[in-house]
Amino acid sequence: MSFNIWVGFLAAAIMIAVSPGPGAVISMSSAARHGFGAALVAILGLQAAILAHLAIVAIGFGALLIASETAFSLVKLIGASYLIWLGIQKWRAPVVVERALPLTGTKNLFVQGLLVNLTNPKAIIFIGALVPQFVVLNQPLLQQYLIIAATLCITDIVVMSGYALLARRLNKWLHDPHKIRVQNRVFGGLFISAGALLAVSARPS
Repeated sequence: MSFNIWVGFLAAAIMIAVSPGPGAVISMSSAARHGFGAALVAILGLQAAILAHLAIVAIGFGALLIASETAFSLVKLIGASYLIWLGIQKWRAPVVVERALPLTGTKNLFVQGLLVNLTNPKAIIFIGALVPQFVVLNQPLLQQYLIIAATLCITDIVVMSGYALLARRLNKWLHDPHKIRVQNRVFGGLFISAGALLAVSARPS
């Protein structure tokens, strides 16, 4: 992969990362409620899903999802249902002043980040449509996919960390039970909205 091709891919990766979506919501929600360290765990879960998407595309399953309306609809339904379920849990979360999570809590955030991205069929299709445009077939594929994976993950980590740091400003709300409830409702509503939008979205052409 030449430098010029990589710069073009980097620009595309930045555009993907800065577009608000479920990943940004879970990054901000985790940071606002539990701190930046907890948000990083959720962000790592998001990256694990990106790597899984890239592997799916590399072995050809991405093409199946692009071609099959049934496969796309099934993954979309699973993803939308999970986001809505997360939203309901956040909406109904007890009002507790909480700054740090135990180890089990951070594991849950990693799994949430993983599933939020993993069950988004539009992300798989987008990567499936984007990545082949930057792969040079007469050059070693493994090296190119490693560069692509590193670029996607590092870019997304930087952007999601920015969202999380921004959400840290909400920490002053954690001392007021009423404001904690409002915060839970806001992020719960965002998750539910993201799930509803995914459920009614059309497959990218």
